[in-house]
Amino acid sequence: MTVPRLLVLTDRRQLPDGRGLVDTVARCAEAGATTVVLRELDLCEDERAELAVALVARVQVVSARTALASACGVHLASHQPISDAGSLFHGRSCHGPDGVARAVGEGASWVTVSPVAQTPSKPGYGPPLGTDGVRRAVAAAGGTPVYALGGVEVATVASLRAAGAHGVAVMGAVMRAADPAAVVSGFLAELGV
Repeated sequence: MTVPRLLVLTDRRQLPDGRGLVDTVARCAEAGATTVVLRELDLCEDERAELAVALVARVQVVSARTALASACGVHLASHQPISDAGSLFHGRSCHGPDGVARAVGEGASWVTVSPVAQTPSKPGYGPPLGTDGVRRAVAAAGGTPVYALGGVEVATVASLRAAGAHGVAVMGAVMRAADPAAVVSGFLAELGV
């Protein structure tokens, strides 16, 4: 798996009426997105596996929490045992430097650190880490790529990168957008991709 600067996390429940997830991901791919983290955790594993197959034709797919045959990696929740990743390339959700250090010690190839700001996708989740929290997470990562997640906007990318983030992970900003391709293009431009 290539570790990109932008991770797009899926959530079909946030899509505007009438737009499907595969179409949204296709638009993101046309704009330059290369990797999605397939969430859709309310679906059974067979449905998630079918969705992953449909997406793999367009982008690299990382499966959230469980290994899927067509996915190139697994993104573990902060509380999951490392054994859930199997032999796949894996990352982990973290919420501060201690979690980052633990994930890196267990062999994570990347981590997300969240929430960096208030987020409509998970209201009340936090407290926000801000750029100082991202900086501390990056220090704890010791060179492992750190993605800033949660309330990330195009306008905040430069400050998150200046704090040392390898890139950003976004969900709601893309999923809720009337024009997801334009949003992805904006993120990629700020990330220098």
